[in-house]
Amino acid sequence: MSLYTCKLGASDGKILYREFEAVEPDMLRKSLEDQGFFVFEVKRKPLQFLFDKGIKRRSIDNRALLTFNQELLVLIKAGMPIMQVLDAILERHDSGRFSEILREVREDVKGGAALSTALERHGRSFPHLYVASIRAGERTGDLPSTIRRYIQYLKRVDGIRKKIVAALFYPAILVLFAFMAITLLLLYVVPTFANVYTDAGSQLPLLTRMLIEVTSILKKFAPLAVLIAIGAAAAYRTWVGTESGRYTVDRFKLTVPVGGDVFTKYSVAGFSRTLATVLGSGIPIVESLRMSIGTLNNKYMEKRLFEAVRFIEEGGRLSTALERIHIMPPLALRMLGVGETTGSLEEMLMDISDYLEDELEERMRILTTAIEPAIMLIMGVVIGVIIIAMYLPVFKIGSTIN
Repeated sequence: MSLYTCKLGASDGKILYREFEAVEPDMLRKSLEDQGFFVFEVKRKPLQFLFDKGIKRRSIDNRALLTFNQELLVLIKAGMPIMQVLDAILERHDSGRFSEILREVREDVKGGAALSTALERHGRSFPHLYVASIRAGERTGDLPSTIRRYIQYLKRVDGIRKKIVAALFYPAILVLFAFMAITLLLLYVVPTFANVYTDAGSQLPLLTRMLIEVTSILKKFAPLAVLIAIGAAAAYRTWVGTESGRYTVDRFKLTVPVGGDVFTKYSVAGFSRTLATVLGSGIPIVESLRMSIGTLNNKYMEKRLFEAVRFIEEGGRLSTALERIHIMPPLALRMLGVGETTGSLEEMLMDISDYLEDELEERMRILTTAIEPAIMLIMGVVIGVIIIAMYLPVFKIGSTIN
């Protein structure tokens, strides 16, 4: 998602300047107009990749947002007015950035603003989806149900993310230690043996000579290789920060064998759950789609889904629109069609998300089960070749003595 600076006209005649994250400026403009603002200007911030880093640092993490919503739900259900609710929450929070934001929210509410409006003024900290859900709950008069639904959404999203991180943790540790062990052998152990064999003056086997030559090249050009790697990483990060670079990389990720299917399932599962949550808050389908697109975290898929939104605006069905852009598995599309026909779209989207998350979890389990022995095998072969190459001269000398 990109960051946009907006010049808005409020219903009371005030001119407001706000910053929002959105996939497309047209979608952001339409969403703001639906909220009752007159949109004078929507302008994308330059050097977007620099601002993206700042957004990540300023945004509130899911754990803090989950705790805040759990406290908010309990206090509102107890019948306390919103001002007393915010006061009670602030008493329980230590000093910090989140507490400062909540104090500003409290002051805005005290000044007569609705909770959603007060949260929206801190759009760089609170997700747009969360603010929209709170606004929908205020409109329907059932804010506790909206907050409860969003809490369930946060728990499920955080749960699937933790499962993926846990599945990748052990293979990552194996790769790290394998790299460290091989680097240690090549840069320290092999040169020591090479010096001993050079002093002995004997003719070395071909494999040993090749290994010593490779080691000497690595030691000679290691600083240059590190500098090139750092420069390449910086250039890549800058390129990915551009619109075209991000689009190219995200499209490539979906075509990677095996991994592309994992990326697709993860993105679509999160999108389906988000869309179900927003629809359950009483927000119309087109506006819900606009708010949910950003949860795909894939520029290529976001562009394709934006095409589906246009198709739905012209009167098309959701299942037909998603079938046209080919981002959902056939079974999920059939489930979606059934949900539209029976009027249970929200429940069916939740079922689709559960189905895709189960598929993703199973795929990650299979991949990690296959990756672990593969890493061990490759590590064993490389270390074994190094050890054999180093000890071949010893075996040769032993056979000569015999």
